Amino acid sequence: MSSNVTENVAAAAGDTTTSDVAGDASVVKSAAQLKKEAKQKAKEEKMRKFNEKKQKQDAMKESAEGKEKKEKKKKEKKEVTVTVYDAKTKPGERKDTVCQLPDSYSPVYVEAAWYEWWEKMGFFKPEYGRECLENVDPKDVFMICIPPPNVTGSLHLGHALTNAIEDALTRWNRMKGKVCLWNPGCDHAGIATQVVVEKRLWREKGLTRHDIGREKFVEEAWKWKNDKGGRIYDQLRKLGSSFDWDRECFTMDPKLSRAVSESFVRLHADGTIYRSNRLINWSCTLKSAISDIEVEKRELPGKTLLSVPGYEDKIEFGVLIEFAYKVENSDEEIVVATTRIETMLGDTAVAVHPEDARYKHLQGKNVIHPFRNEPIPIIADDFVDMNFGTGAVKITPAHDPNDYDCGKRNNLPFLQMIDDEGNITDIGQQFKGMKRFLARKAVLEYLKEMNLYRGTKDNPMVVPICSRSKDIVEPLVKSQWFVNCTEMAAAAVKAVEDGDLEIIPDMHIKTWNQWLKNSRDWCISRQLWWGHRIPAYFVTVNDSSVPRGEDTDNNYWVSATTREEALEKAATRFNVSKEKIQLEQDEDVLDTWFSSGIFPFSIFGWPDQTLDLKTFYPGALLETGHDILFFWVARMVMMSLKLNGVLPFKQVYLHAMVRDAHGRKMSKSLGNVIDPVDVIKGITLEGLHKFLEQGNLDPKEVQRAKDGQKSDYPNGIPECGTDALRFALCAYTAQGRDINLDVMRVLGYRHFCNKMWNATRFATITLGDNFKPKAKFELCGLEGPMDLWILSRLSNAVQVCEVGWPLFDFSSITTAIHHFWQYELCDYYLEYMKPVVQSGDEARVDSVRQVLYTCLDIGLRLISPFMPFISEELFQRLPRRTAGESPSICITRYPETKDCPFSNEKLDTDVEFVQSVIKQIRSLRADYNLVKTKADVYLETSDENVVTLVKEFTDTIKTLTYSSNVKTLINEQPPVGCAMMTVSDKCQIHLMLKGIVDVGKEIGKLEQKKQRLMEQNTKLQETMAKADYESKVPEKVRTTNSEKMLQTENELKKIEEAIRTFKLAE
Repeated sequence: MSSNVTENVAAAAGDTTTSDVAGDASVVKSAAQLKKEAKQKAKEEKMRKFNEKKQKQDAMKESAEGKEKKEKKKKEKKEVTVTVYDAKTKPGERKDTVCQLPDSYSPVYVEAAWYEWWEKMGFFKPEYGRECLENVDPKDVFMICIPPPNVTGSLHLGHALTNAIEDALTRWNRMKGKVCLWNPGCDHAGIATQVVVEKRLWREKGLTRHDIGREKFVEEAWKWKNDKGGRIYDQLRKLGSSFDWDRECFTMDPKLSRAVSESFVRLHADGTIYRSNRLINWSCTLKSAISDIEVEKRELPGKTLLSVPGYEDKIEFGVLIEFAYKVENSDEEIVVATTRIETMLGDTAVAVHPEDARYKHLQGKNVIHPFRNEPIPIIADDFVDMNFGTGAVKITPAHDPNDYDCGKRNNLPFLQMIDDEGNITDIGQQFKGMKRFLARKAVLEYLKEMNLYRGTKDNPMVVPICSRSKDIVEPLVKSQWFVNCTEMAAAAVKAVEDGDLEIIPDMHIKTWNQWLKNSRDWCISRQLWWGHRIPAYFVTVNDSSVPRGEDTDNNYWVSATTREEALEKAATRFNVSKEKIQLEQDEDVLDTWFSSGIFPFSIFGWPDQTLDLKTFYPGALLETGHDILFFWVARMVMMSLKLNGVLPFKQVYLHAMVRDAHGRKMSKSLGNVIDPVDVIKGITLEGLHKFLEQGNLDPKEVQRAKDGQKSDYPNGIPECGTDALRFALCAYTAQGRDINLDVMRVLGYRHFCNKMWNATRFATITLGDNFKPKAKFELCGLEGPMDLWILSRLSNAVQVCEVGWPLFDFSSITTAIHHFWQYELCDYYLEYMKPVVQSGDEARVDSVRQVLYTCLDIGLRLISPFMPFISEELFQRLPRRTAGESPSICITRYPETKDCPFSNEKLDTDVEFVQSVIKQIRSLRADYNLVKTKADVYLETSDENVVTLVKEFTDTIKTLTYSSNVKTLINEQPPVGCAMMTVSDKCQIHLMLKGIVDVGKEIGKLEQKKQRLMEQNTKLQETMAKADYESKVPEKVRTTNSEKMLQTENELKKIEEAIRTFKLAE
């Protein structure tokens, strides 16, 4: 039922141990590792031959070469096959699991067919297994909505983390028997989508949006959404996300658009939304207001040249320029300092601190503006920092947030000297029409000519940059729609303080309170064409008794969900007939975060009281990244409390941010933004480059991004599979605020999947076709210590999971599950049970099989929320305890502590000691290259308890260390010819070498290796001793060299000890 594609990977059916004794053929090395190893081996081979020739040890050389070639051949990777699933399974049909399990784990095989079957069977729907959703107890409901990704393109690893966590939580709750709904959806992403469509329009047709008009442009945007929007949902399916796709929604769907209009109208009616002429963030490139989240605050240490769109040369930032204003009718002057010299064209005052003695005599006087040649006042305001600069501040109310507030307090004129496109207005007189940053240079030159320039110095500062256009954000005064956040913010703070809303981790509460307590009113107008057009109409009354209104006058604006409703409202307000009313709808659209803020209830048909709204709102949990705590989470809380009087969810879990392996923020220009599907399927370096070329990245940045990709992924990204990616992302959550994701660690979990695969494959053979698990597992009394131990470790894993899930402690959960499978079940128990199964004692064999089945059954269910595909594949290969059990692991009951009452702390401690003995024996065997040679082991101790313990586990130690005999010595010396290693202060291990190894040959090999290491060490010492080593060699390289030196020295010590031991065995 399968076809084979050749690939260089390693796998061994039934091999379940990582020890050197039994081998680890399941380790898969990447192309990069193979290339590096080949290069290193070539160097070592060359040096070895040189040394052998120099020492004229021809006989030893011939022998060593023969042995090395033999060993190298053994270590070479077997060329095995990667299996793909090609059975004639129709989409939605159950996968064929009757056929034999392939020899090794293959993600492409495992992940085939299951998702379509899950979806068709309706496992992800809350209605599954229930007649209806009427009268469902809210305590039995788990509802979570997706943080809707932007429809603008594809998901990155940050989205993958979000979905891995949310799906794990949803699957866990579903397996707990709750009514679960994870609601999918996409955000229309106003600015991002408009930018992409505009670029596409220009690239393909050479047209701007203004060339085709609003209606045609919106059609283009919808066309693009329909063509490209499905890619995100394909990625989500590939990630195994258990959404109810029948409830999928888009923020501009009619249902959600209606809720947006209704929300605006209600908030406008009660005065929460109002029209005002205020300072906002403006993007001159986009020609639109932008939200705070779209402003990147770049910190500069001092003088810095930055590229700005629309300018050929870089622009200088990070300097403080001082210039003088001449005091009117006086010879005095007052020197002010500014980081934006061009804005002095719009200055309407100079401010000083009321208590600043230097300027007390000037308060109330005027200075003369050098370009407008008019007086502007010297005012006293306590916002001025007397210790910064000269202690005197120029005030430009129309172009600076602090100056805006100062201007309002002191009734200053607001002069807009920069227009919407970033050019100087009439206010600038001789600089009119000049680009703002060209005017920066020109104004400075004029001030120098007028002898008013007083100096420039470096100044650390923060530059606001539009994340969409990379333009410098310009504060402008605009007539816009604002939301009064004061009361809503206070309610959101109170909800957390009262314990009604829980924020996890609680370290984010301080930030929550600080932002909300200092929040300003929210500008929700956007000068775009793509988005929810604001349902507000400016009213003109064709009646002489009604004066013409101003754009900023709220009284002349009406809001309504339809034009007819607006007409009726206007006629009633002005007491005239509808015929005399003329309406003009606002051209702007709403900030995307407005529609996102009502997402938890708009998706259920609000304001209609639908069954879904009654059942799933409020939700149980909101899970997202901490970077949008204010911009989305806080607004959802505020909007839900304001419009419905309830919180939208009870808990907020904020996960860490995903960065690259170097700790850098994911950025397209750095080339480190990775599509999760590329990690799942694997991709070549050329494929990564091609993705960059097809994107919207500036051509100048493409090469930089390619260089970044070449550095991080010289051989591309290896195939890791969905389960490994999900598990790795959840395991990473212990890092705190940031996750430095190394793709090679994800590959490590792919190897872990191979471990699980081999373990289950071995188990299905061991259990046999006729095995029948007990309806309920209970101890039969025939279990040995290791059987009881593995059950105790299983119980421990279940307990850790049971405690960890409600606490969102994914790190502890994944660690416990991984440790159980990898280091307890595979490394120890499966190896221990092999001779038991072959013993012929049917009763004993059956008891071991029952234990093994229980471990696999519960172990797969434990890991299923993280690894849905491999757990389903392997679960379906196991027999069921009783008839009529759940058809899929995803709806099977999650293990609970009461299911595993086998915890035994004393036994755990005893086996932990036995494991330390086993590890030390294995280590000794590896040191002396005893791969398939059995040897006697002597355990020397003076402690009777150790003697008793070791005797109880003698057979286990023999089996797991490939020893011919294990003997305990009490106050007795071991025979001559043994290698020794200490286990504890009460126990030493002695491994018999005499008569087993060719001492002369082994010493010769060690002497050669010693010579090579000494030469390497000498070369490294010479490098590190150079005079300019500390100054010229990067710190990272110096650290690596120091580590190499230490490693080499330790290895030399071990070789010396081994040589001494071998000589004793002669």
